[in-house]
Amino acid sequence: MPLAPPTTSTRRDRVLPLDGLRTIAIAFVVLYHLHVPGFGSGFVGVNVFFVLSGYLITTLLLGEHARTGRIRLGRFWVRRILRLYPTLLAVVVVGTALWWLIGDYQGSTMSALGAAAVALTYTGNIARSFLGESQGVFSPMWSLSMEEQFYIVWPPLIMLLIAVVATRRVMVAVLGALVVASVVASGLLFEAPGGGSTPNIYFSPVLNVAPLLLGCGLALVMGSDKGRTLFQGRLGTAATWVGLAGVVGSLAAIGSGWQQSVTTFTVMLPGVAVASALLIGGLVSRPSLLARVLSLGPVAWAGRALSYPIYLWHVVFIALITPVVPGALGMVAVIAASIVTAYLSHRFVEGPALRLKERFGTSAQEARGTTPADRELTNA
Repeated sequence: MPLAPPTTSTRRDRVLPLDGLRTIAIAFVVLYHLHVPGFGSGFVGVNVFFVLSGYLITTLLLGEHARTGRIRLGRFWVRRILRLYPTLLAVVVVGTALWWLIGDYQGSTMSALGAAAVALTYTGNIARSFLGESQGVFSPMWSLSMEEQFYIVWPPLIMLLIAVVATRRVMVAVLGALVVASVVASGLLFEAPGGGSTPNIYFSPVLNVAPLLLGCGLALVMGSDKGRTLFQGRLGTAATWVGLAGVVGSLAAIGSGWQQSVTTFTVMLPGVAVASALLIGGLVSRPSLLARVLSLGPVAWAGRALSYPIYLWHVVFIALITPVVPGALGMVAVIAASIVTAYLSHRFVEGPALRLKERFGTSAQEARGTTPADRELTNA
């Protein structure tokens, strides 16, 4: 029984509400970094991205295994590199060249070359969680490190689980146990930081793995006949609106001083991840007003084309512009510069790499056996 997303693009067969959700998530993150009132918890947009990554990549891997009986790890990793690395390299080159102007953003503890090396090797989360190092304008790349490490570990692990466990129910139970273990360990290892900084557990590749694993679990549930049937019924509608309430409500629920509270990392942020999973499950299963809004052309396009380069570029512009142009005008200038540069980056940096990436895409024979949701993931 194929998964029928509520709104897809004829040209790309994308699940458009998920592209629109990316737009909302990146808006949360940018407004958080700009210290816009009301978005003091906008960093939860990163949690939304994590759950999306877990869901999309796992659905892609399961789809390939269902079609071919195997998962080609080499092809998967090459496609990830071609999708993500060109923009990262461009930002690191520009950021390193401007380091004398922007390198001390939020008190960098590293040299330009050291911060660049950490960014390019996807070890930013390790540098922050275990070494206490800050990368200046490359600091947000800790989340990219989380995802890339996930891309290395999860595909072989899911192959092992498929071979050893076989049943989705047991695989979901294993992931659930890992989620609970990571949350409990976070509570036990939490130490309130000084100076309003973020606890190291937040950047840990092990302790903050719950959002990624919940996305993986959602993909396993949605890949089963029973799971699809449940979400395609009234549960899907309820999941959409409960999930939206949870994600948006976190902006008010996670207040100032969140870094000092163990509850943030054992209740609030795991709760946002659960809400994100419900929201994604609802959006891909049932038509709704929210799905239609997120599927609007500009909203979906921005998430598809601009969310990733905006995430990488916006902190560079915060460091460049806000010291010179403070206040609301500076915020507007940062947002405008980030959007324009993200478009140029998408057009002239990502574009050639994406065309090369398609050479490693699904064959025509395989594509005939995919659902629209699977084909959407080939562009993830």
